[in-house]
Amino acid sequence: MNKAFQDYYPENYSHCYGCGSLNEQGHQIKSFWDGEESVCHFQPKPYHIAIPGYVYGGLLASLIDCHGTGTAAAAGYQAENRAMGIEPALRYLTASLHVDYLKPTPLGPVLEIRGKVKEVKGRKITIEEWVVVNGVITVRGEVIAVQMPEQMLNDLLNPKRSA
Repeated sequence: MNKAFQDYYPENYSHCYGCGSLNEQGHQIKSFWDGEESVCHFQPKPYHIAIPGYVYGGLLASLIDCHGTGTAAAAGYQAENRAMGIEPALRYLTASLHVDYLKPTPLGPVLEIRGKVKEVKGRKITIEEWVVVNGVITVRGEVIAVQMPEQMLNDLLNPKRSA
């Protein structure tokens, strides 16, 4: 069984509300390669409601965001021609998030979030994404993700202890 992109995040990087495996209250999304695209499935809960019968738009933006940064991490490893999980760890942060709501997203069915690498340019990766429900695209988005600055990585991996 293949591990999700997020399963390769070191423990100190696993607290994100959208994709962190250590955040018990979060979405804990799992993203995988499906050919040239990335894919994530998410089952909204009844409390992810906007109006009766439809998903809250902020949830959809969050899913686009975290699936995009996970896809960027996987693409970053590919660009460096190395397997995920090989140190030093690659972790990406959102520099820009754009979301277009094409039609209301029904609450109930599983959401499929798909992504495709649009551009890899140094420490910046652009991912185009879309949300599919019952074969219909309801949301399109784009994430520009940047590799986490080295100092931030060092701070997370080696937290300073208070005296």
